[in-house]
Amino acid sequence: MRKLIYGFGLSVDGYVNDRDGKIDWTEPDDELHQFHNDRFRDLEIILNGRRLYELMAEYWPHVPADAPPIQQDFGRLWTDMPKVVFSRTLTEVQWNSTLVAENAVEEVRRIKAEGDGVMEVGGASLAATLMPHGLIDEYQMFISPVVLGGGTPMFPALDNRIGLRLVETRHFETAVLLRYAAE
Repeated sequence: MRKLIYGFGLSVDGYVNDRDGKIDWTEPDDELHQFHNDRFRDLEIILNGRRLYELMAEYWPHVPADAPPIQQDFGRLWTDMPKVVFSRTLTEVQWNSTLVAENAVEEVRRIKAEGDGVMEVGGASLAATLMPHGLIDEYQMFISPVVLGGGTPMFPALDNRIGLRLVETRHFETAVLLRYAAE
């Protein structure tokens, strides 16, 4: 069965974006950007909600030729990576993407059962849909040194707790990684 990772940049107070939906405060330094590029290479599939897909599609397929090589590399990685986009409002997706409009939980169960590699869920709303069903195997939190005071929380309100076991910590200049396995 495929392993599903929920990895996201977040503020110290637990938000993945600010009240205006902006994530400019998560700008990685070169070391963290390279870490993300390398981590991305290990994925088989990425699962995105509509908002994150649109945000990523706005820039990464169109990285300027004069952008730093690390950004050009990620642009190629993101564009080529198989993606499943969950949205009830989009009518089409591009860049090696498949659109799913209904039943995200059942579709993710099916995709997990089809292989034994690693995939990642991106988007707090999509992750919130999957969490209560025990579909997320690992949480990777890249905590930036900022307190936002509001925005979209990484974790939704849940009826039941999710036990986690710390498996890694790592310090970068612009963030700290806390990596937890779900129990």
